[in-house]
Parts: sequence; structure tokens; C-alpha cells
Amino acid sequence: MSAEKKFLIGIGLVTLILVAFGVFFLGKQGATPQVESATVQSVLEQQARWTKGNPDAPVKIIEFADFECPACATVNPIVQQVVAENQDKVYYSYRNYPLPSHINSKIAAQAAEASGLQSKYWEMTDLLFKKQNDWITSTNPKDLFTSYGQELGLDIEKFKSDLETSIAVVNQDYADGNKIGIQATPTFFINGEKYEGAMQKLQFQEIINKASTSE
Repeated sequence: MSAEKKFLIGIGLVTLILVAFGVFFLGKQGATPQVESATVQSVLEQQARWTKGNPDAPVKIIEFADFECPACATVNPIVQQVVAENQDKVYYSYRNYPLPSHINSKIAAQAAEASGLQSKYWEMTDLLFKKQNDWITSTNPKDLFTSYGQELGLDIEKFKSDLETSIAVVNQDYADGNKIGIQATPTFFINGEKYEGAMQKLQFQEIINKASTSE
């Protein structure tokens, strides 16, 4: 077996292991940065653009995720089901954290943001995760995202324009994630408590039940 084949097989095995553990890490060196609690609180208390549930609910879930991350795609339907089944308990918000190693992740986040400006944020989010394998290696993902916009009935000219300008809010989300020491996707903050990696429905429900009764 050639050295190149061995390397590619090794990369594939590492990817499978990461997906199995439900987490994708940012390629940072060194120890996990220490972040002041006041900084974390300040970032988490910012008004989110995309939310579900009751703002007065006792449990606040904030997810930092990457549309190109397989673990994020795996956990997305679980999160949405948990939120839908706990509308009286949970207020959920989504923030972008496109890992630099994922070449199409940022433009995917921009596509979701642009769709949100036409009230189709969650619909585009679901499409991006469901069709992840179709666009992650594309050399021209904008064409695919435009076709998704057509599927959702968007004003395509507006979508194309907003796709470009949405880079600012995506970059701000990423900067906020760095401020509070995000190292992997998905990362959840549940009432301020940090959880890294995809979780099963039962795990989410146990955390929600505990957090809601401790309020």
C-alpha cells in the first residue's frame, strides 16, 4: 500500500472517530484558554438573531455550530425535536462557528443568514444539514445554495445580494465564539453551563429537566 493511501485511510479513520464521539475540534495548539466568566456571560446574553421557544423559559440553550461539521448535522434533528417537545421549558438560539478547516462552512452560514432575511432561516438550516454531503466538497457551493433558495421560494436576487453581505454577522459570531473559548463544534451552553459534542435526546432531556427544576 502506498504512503499516500495509508495517509488518506488514516484521515478517514480519524474523521469516523470524531463523528462517533460527536465533536469536531478547531485546529488550535496548546491548552484550553481560560476565559473570565464575565466575558462568557456578556457574549451569551447578547440578543440572538435566530431563536425558538419562549424567551421567558427557565432553560436557555445556545448552540455554536458549523454547517460542515458531521457531528452538528447528526445532532441537529435531535436538538430540534427536543426544543419542539419542551417549548414551555426551553429558549434555544443558534450561532455560527465555521471552523477554518472547513472550506465551505462560512459561505453555508451566510446562505442561512441570507435566507433568514426572508423568514426561511430554519428551513435553510435543515436543508444545509440534510444535504451536507452534496456541498461540502463543491468548488462552487453558491450555485447549490441558490438552488436551495429556489426550493424554498426565496427572492433569488435578494438572496444572492444578502449572501454576500451576511459575511459580517457570520464573522461576528465566530469572533464571539473565540472570545469565550470555543474549541469544538457543536458546543452548547445550557443556562451558562458548557457542553461539547453531540448528545443523545435522553441526555438533553435530563439536563433540561434538571435545569428547569433548579430555577
